[in-house]
Amino acid sequence: MSTRSNLVVIGNGPVGHKFLESLVESGNSGNYNIIVFGEEPRPAYDRVHLTHWFKTRDAADINMVEEGFYQGNDITLYTSDKITDIDRSRKVVTSQSGQEINYDKIILATGSFPFVPPVPGHERDNVFVYRTIEDLEAITAAAKTGKVGTVIGGGLLGLEAAKALKDLDLETHVVEFAPRLMVVQIDDGGGNMLRKKITDLGVSVHTQKNTQNISDGDTAVHKMNFADGEVLETDIIVFSAGIRPRDELARTSGLDLGERGGVVINNNCQTSDADIYAIGEVALWDNKIYGLIAPGNAMAQAACDHLTGTGTSEFSGADMSTKLKLMGVDVASIGDAHGNTPDSRSYTYVNDREEVYKKIVVSSDDKYLLGAVLIGDASEYGTLLQYMLNKMELPAEPEGLILPQTDGQSTGLGVDALPDTAQLCSCMNVTKADVINAVEAGAVDIGDIKSVTKAVTGCGGCSALVTQVLNSELEKLGVEVNTDLCEHFAYTRQDLLNIIRVEKIKSFEDLIAKHGSGLGCDICKPTVGSLLASCWNDYILKKPLHALQDTNDYFMGNMQKDGTYSIVPRIPGGEVTPDKLIVLGEVAKKYALYTKITGGQRIDLFGARSEQLPLIWRELVDAGFETGHAYGKSLRTVKSCVGSTWCRYGVQDSMEMAILLENRYKGLRSPHKLKMAVSGCTRECAEAQSKDVGIIATENGWNMYVCGNGGMKPRHADLFASDLDDVTLIRYIDRFYMFYVRTADRLQRTSVWMDNMEGGLDYLKSVIIDDKLSLCEELESEMSGIVNTYQCEWKTTLEDPERMARFSHFVNSDKQDENVVFIQEREQIRPRIKTESIEIVTVD
Repeated sequence: MSTRSNLVVIGNGPVGHKFLESLVESGNSGNYNIIVFGEEPRPAYDRVHLTHWFKTRDAADINMVEEGFYQGNDITLYTSDKITDIDRSRKVVTSQSGQEINYDKIILATGSFPFVPPVPGHERDNVFVYRTIEDLEAITAAAKTGKVGTVIGGGLLGLEAAKALKDLDLETHVVEFAPRLMVVQIDDGGGNMLRKKITDLGVSVHTQKNTQNISDGDTAVHKMNFADGEVLETDIIVFSAGIRPRDELARTSGLDLGERGGVVINNNCQTSDADIYAIGEVALWDNKIYGLIAPGNAMAQAACDHLTGTGTSEFSGADMSTKLKLMGVDVASIGDAHGNTPDSRSYTYVNDREEVYKKIVVSSDDKYLLGAVLIGDASEYGTLLQYMLNKMELPAEPEGLILPQTDGQSTGLGVDALPDTAQLCSCMNVTKADVINAVEAGAVDIGDIKSVTKAVTGCGGCSALVTQVLNSELEKLGVEVNTDLCEHFAYTRQDLLNIIRVEKIKSFEDLIAKHGSGLGCDICKPTVGSLLASCWNDYILKKPLHALQDTNDYFMGNMQKDGTYSIVPRIPGGEVTPDKLIVLGEVAKKYALYTKITGGQRIDLFGARSEQLPLIWRELVDAGFETGHAYGKSLRTVKSCVGSTWCRYGVQDSMEMAILLENRYKGLRSPHKLKMAVSGCTRECAEAQSKDVGIIATENGWNMYVCGNGGMKPRHADLFASDLDDVTLIRYIDRFYMFYVRTADRLQRTSVWMDNMEGGLDYLKSVIIDDKLSLCEELESEMSGIVNTYQCEWKTTLEDPERMARFSHFVNSDKQDENVVFIQEREQIRPRIKTESIEIVTVD
């Protein structure tokens, strides 16, 4: 008979799961029969990153539970089954499905529910809340038939919901009862700047609006009727008007509650019944409900420590400072952001051109930071937060902390000045001392730090600060990180680029003879080949450059799994004439090629054997096509919508701009592939904000976005500059690309390059826009050289008989490779798998 106590965890959200992780890590989970009840159909997932679900529509992407966690730790989980009653006299819980479970201890982690004001009409169809994956699925389904979406509530979650509606291609509105957005976190000045930035992104903001009722619309599903007599018609409504604690179980079981709800707890997170703990958004400590993940995690740890007797942590309140990116806009709030402290004083910096607002609140003697608001640029967040949390004395002129630095001197707080008790990661309560201990125990990179301390695994906002502490501690221990390109070159990629330019080196042989050793390898040869192309733009198969290329560059096509190649001709901006389409069809038919339209608005021809490549190129080049460089680390495509030429929403000619940009940057060799897009309006049909450089038309010109990407780790691009004219736009792109070519690491995407750059987006702006390094003229000159020396590599190859000879499959025979076998599927060819019979059987 088991002597283990029954521990029932009610709620399987992020905080409930954090408690389970803490219990397992304490080594005491084996002392309990752990039974977990969750009312949702899946295990714990990350609500902090709920909006990320829209990228893949896959719940696995925000799953918080490691595979085998429950089984491996003997934890019983019941999903889709919530607890409906706690009988404290019998010490029994009852679930919705009728289960009755005896308990010794309870962890109440039921969280909160979205508050929906009792506005007449709130029960209508196509009215949602923004809380669970099921909510997101319902919103997505409704968006398929809707055109306009509206969020009621302009707080943190409301703006997240607005981003989701905009990403669903809905005309988006935010309705807020208060006079500004994010009324709790930011002041009037910050609210005005945030409103301007969000409006610039195509979201309409309506403040001081009291919704009286929701009725049938005339041109949309709903009509929202406001107290001031105005109306707003919309197809979808999402309520995000705050949260309320899910305290109904506590209420019916007789636990002490706050006047406005919430389960009263002490510093150990015990309720009025010592056998029941409450954690997260259901818990009320010192008459406060904490609606952020970090305080919830701290409560989970405190409850675990008290329950098991293995720790000493208590919950004594939490800092509610927060930093996040809302619709691509940096927003941060620290401490007393409103300056409510008696005798406090404020310093404010406003830059309307860059749309940046910064304010610090300090004590009356200017010695201590009390609070801050940062909109549009939150780069000082880490420094300011540490000043406040650790009550460190400010510089003699505290305003210097938020003013632009013009003399090259930084007023930032170095990580060495932080006390060991400084909290670096609030989500996981990781201190500087925790990171130091991890380094001393052998951690050498951020992955090790994540594994040992869990820092950076929450919202991720502490990544830069944790990395700085890591690097500082490694340096103190004398650990040197090897940045050599490979064993043949004791230089970084940037070093080699500078050497090539300064010494005007034109070949790999000269470079390795002067600055390397050995014969080279599969790392340095293609890298140097790319560098030489970036500097001098020579024909890639020119001797001796041809020996440096990998297979795709060598054959100027992408090798496929069966040894054949795909051919992608360039179609600038996706615009193609009927005659050229006919040529593509005739070529594909003549050479029996599999044909597919790509996501970049081009046509991909698969299944060409190496000896067919020049024959196909000839027909394409004669028809006016050029290589699309799909095989190289270079510009791939500039995707576009039809813009103002055809579309009734277009405000600029996006097609003309896309074609201009693609023809300008085609052939540019870079550390990684480059993709661009141009949208003719803020409806964003070309998906410009997922590209390395994205352009979106405005009434006044073009907004430029940088460093986005799709792929395995998608990243939303950041707004770089607004309302640019054509000349300035191209100038900025020239500078941006050449600075990337100069400074990025081998195979480093623009997004990772900027994220790893000290100062990030703001530093990049200072270099490209403000010419901080006095490089802009040089960068523009280098790009001009690339543009003026462009050549179509297919055409150059066709004009060289010696180069043509390399494409014969056999040196001494004209026979074809018999191992290349195709079968028919959907009226086209595809490679035959070796274990596959010739006949394909379709199974219903």
